[in-house]
Amino acid sequence: MTSPARQPAQLSFYEAVGGHETFARLVDRFYEGVAEDPELRPMYPEEDLTGAKHRLCTFLEQYWGGPKTYGEERGHPRLRMRHAVFPVSPSARDAWLRHMRTALDTLELAPLHEQTLWDYLDRAAQSLVNTVDGGQAPAAGQDVPGRLS
Repeated sequence: MTSPARQPAQLSFYEAVGGHETFARLVDRFYEGVAEDPELRPMYPEEDLTGAKHRLCTFLEQYWGGPKTYGEERGHPRLRMRHAVFPVSPSARDAWLRHMRTALDTLELAPLHEQTLWDYLDRAAQSLVNTVDGGQAPAAGQDVPGRLS
């Protein structure tokens, strides 16, 4: 009796698009835009955006099948809860998506990978809207949780 042919291991999306280097490039380019954006920059209290870059990069890497660093450092993502302290209005969402679109376009991914990633980023941004333009965040004045148990 012959043994069945071994199936090649399936690459994760993370591996298929180039791993850490690809996500680091995406996040670095995205935050170049955020750093100059008058609507988004005030949402980042850190003078240096290094912490924000690390959090977004590790989140995206984990989500797409890479290292589990985000969960080890911060626990469950709970994106809506973590963003409830920020006024994520339709105009803030649009600015976020504009910078992310610019960053994504610089990666020159295969069309299917590009569309898959963009669809996720767009849905995630839409889901975080929590106020109207000019409105207050639902949890304004509260601290952003560092780690959730």
